[in-house]
Parts: sequence; structure tokens; C-alpha cells
Amino acid sequence: MLSKMMATPLAALLLLLVSLFGVANAAALEVDLESADSIKAAAKLVAKKLISYYHGDEPGQTPGILPGPPPDAPYYWWQAGAMWGTFVDYWHYTGDTTYNAKTFQALQFQTGPPDNAYMPQNWTASLGNDDQGFWGMSAMLAAEVGFPDPPADQPQWLALAQAVFNTQIDPDRRDDVCGGGLRWQIYSFNGAGYTYKNTIANAVFLNIGARLARYTNNQSYADWAEWTYSWLEELHYIDDDYNVYDGGYDYNNCTVPNRAQFSYNAAILIHGGAIMYNITEDEKWKTRVNGLVNRTLEFFFPEPDRVMVEIPCEGTDQCNTDQHSFKGYMHRALATAVQVAPFTRDMIMPYLKASTAGAARACLDDGTCGFLWNQTYDGDIGDGPAGQEMSALAALSTMLIALDGEVEKIKPPLTNTTGGTSVGDPDAGTNVHIAQQFGPIEGKDRGGAGFLTVVVIVSIFTTLLWMAMEWSE
Repeated sequence: MLSKMMATPLAALLLLLVSLFGVANAAALEVDLESADSIKAAAKLVAKKLISYYHGDEPGQTPGILPGPPPDAPYYWWQAGAMWGTFVDYWHYTGDTTYNAKTFQALQFQTGPPDNAYMPQNWTASLGNDDQGFWGMSAMLAAEVGFPDPPADQPQWLALAQAVFNTQIDPDRRDDVCGGGLRWQIYSFNGAGYTYKNTIANAVFLNIGARLARYTNNQSYADWAEWTYSWLEELHYIDDDYNVYDGGYDYNNCTVPNRAQFSYNAAILIHGGAIMYNITEDEKWKTRVNGLVNRTLEFFFPEPDRVMVEIPCEGTDQCNTDQHSFKGYMHRALATAVQVAPFTRDMIMPYLKASTAGAARACLDDGTCGFLWNQTYDGDIGDGPAGQEMSALAALSTMLIALDGEVEKIKPPLTNTTGGTSVGDPDAGTNVHIAQQFGPIEGKDRGGAGFLTVVVIVSIFTTLLWMAMEWSE
């Protein structure tokens, strides 16, 4: 009887209405942003909901990844790397070790041995410089916050970040087109993605370089970060008013920037720029950080509410799975900027507090969070929904830096002279070349070569089709 009833259109409509009524009447997440205990309790609920979307540690699943890639499931490989960075920060700010073991396993499993540069061959068909870089930033964060070090026979956090950086300065990744800079995609068969030199790939590279420079006191990393920022300015990917645009195509020498302004571009640059100011105390970097922060707050945290809005897509309900996670990167970046560039604190904190209050209002009392932060829970469980949870978790966790008594517990990023224990390897990743990702065909392999060729052609065609239809990131 029940199954027959549910099969009718009328019953389906009634079920939908009941569901919507339940959401409308569900209790909202309660959090007192003046209380550390309240913030930690709310963050714990959101963290539990976020980890429920991860199945990589279950029998038969692949450790480290979220379900994907599209079109089979929502997530590309990079977003899991960003999620584990969110969990590292969650532990750093709250002290909750609940998810440390899963985080540790994930960050180690996806390193891509034997090179250990976060270039696993299973993801070659969609691997971008930014994808690799997001995993590298999470490894760098693990080193900076004193996340438990791996045993000596496993890849070390600092060495992993160095390996990512070294692969991205290799001539295989760089050319003179558009005056230099990284392409979005690593491999030339990735079509439109390979012809696009975008801000995020280069911002992530700058970010890792700045942080390596600070951690190791090695000037060569800082020189690359300086060069990259200047390159972004020369192409007007960062304009005179500190708007940060998305990128440009090589066929017109990157002279016509895509003027979409996504928040993660600005966030990663603010983070990296604040680190560079911390290293140099140079007025040039102070001016850059001031400009980026002021424009970012004005654009993405509109008055009078000061609640973050992903402007390019949120108003038209066109935000994809990736973009549902961007608010979290912004909150995490601004919180770090407050720590390493204290002159930004008075600018940033009122906005972070207002935006975090919005994030909390958009969550239910079981930790389920929506995407739109300028209203109550929106029922948005599409396009993810891990990204919505990541963003809310980041907002709540980082808000602890606003509270007396918590600030003293939350150390700014460590270095190898201020308590950092992660072991580095300056040569990590230097023997990784694009051509080496495809081994020579041995005699025993030739029998299947024809079949594999067909598989590769179909794979490449499918990848290009995804890009053409804007299914990819």
C-alpha cells in the first residue's frame, strides 16, 4: 500500500511538501559567538555532518577522496584536498582530535608515490596545477600548525609542499606564453584547460612559495612569490583597484582577462600576501594586502549585513559544486591574515564575525548547513553538499581568534625556528617530469596497447566534453 501510494504524482508532491515543511520548522543551529564553548560545540556538529559525506575509509573505497569525479558523483579530486585542510584547521583552532586519524591517512594516501608530489596517476585526466596545489597547501598547513608528523619512512608535510612547489617551477610546466605563469591544466591533451592561464593556479603557487619562504627562511621561494604577484598585475588579473579576475587564454596572449571575480582567487592571494608582509615588513606588501583586503570585503561582504556572498554566481543560483566551498577558503585566509599581518585585524574581524553569524543562521541544529548565509537554512543539499559544510565549519572554527583566552592558545603559523618540527627536502619533486607520468610500453604490455589506446582516446574525448559543457571545475 505504501509503495503504491508513494508511486503516485500526488503522493510525491505531498511528500515534498512535508519535507519542505519539516525544513521550514527545523530548529536552527544555536551558537553564542562570544563563547568559546558554544563555538566549539557548534563546530563539532558541523564537522560531524561534513565527515558523513566521506566514505574513503570504508571497505572497498579509496582513502582520501570524496565521491567523484563528475558526472558519476559531485566532487573533483582537489576538493577533498581542501576538505582535509579544513579539518587540519578545525583541529588547530578547536583542539578536537576526532578526525585527525582520517585526515592523516587521506593526506598520506593521495601523495602519488613514488614521487610524492600530489600527482596520483588515477587523476591525470583532470589534473590541474591548482588541484595539485590545494593538496600542497593542506600539507603546508599541517607543517605550520604542528599537525602530528608522519613516521620517518613516510612523506613529511614540509617535503610534500616542497615537492609540489618544485614540480611547478619545472620548465615542463612553464613557457613564455603570456610572459610566463602556470597554465590551469598540467597536460596538453586537456584542451581548453591547457590554453587557460588562470589566477587560481598561480595564486596557489604564490601562496605555497610565500609560506615555504617563511617556514624555511629560504629567499628563493619568496622571489618566486614576488615574481608571480607582479606577473598577475602585469596581465591585469589584479587591477589597479585590487579586483581579482579569473584568468585569460593563451591564444590572445592573455590580454583579455575573464573578468569573473571568484572569492577563492582573492582569498588565496590575501593569505599569501599577508605571509609575504610578515616576512618582509615591506610597505609594498602592506599596500598590496590593504588593497586586496579592502576590495574583497567591499565586494564579497556587502553592507549593511557584511555576510559573505559568492557574488559571481549566488544571485543567479548558478553556483557549482566547487563554488559552494569558496566561502570557507575566504574565512580561513582572512583569519590567517589577522594573525600574520596584525594591521588587518580591525578591518577584518567585524566582517568575519557578521559573516559567521550568517553562516550559523544558515545551519540546522544537527549541523546541516545551507549555502546562502544571508537567510535561514535554504534547504540547499545540491551541488555537494560537502562544500556548504566546509564553509560553515571554517567560519565557526576561525571565529575563535576573536575571543580573549582563545587567541593565546591559537599560535600563528610555525616556522622551523619557532617550533615547527616537519622535516623538509629542498630537492623533493625535482625529478618529476610530465613525460615520466607515462611509462614506456614493455613487451608484455604490447598485446593490450591497441585496447588501451582506444580507452585513452575515449577518456580524453570525455574530458574535453566535460570542459566544453562547463561540467568541470
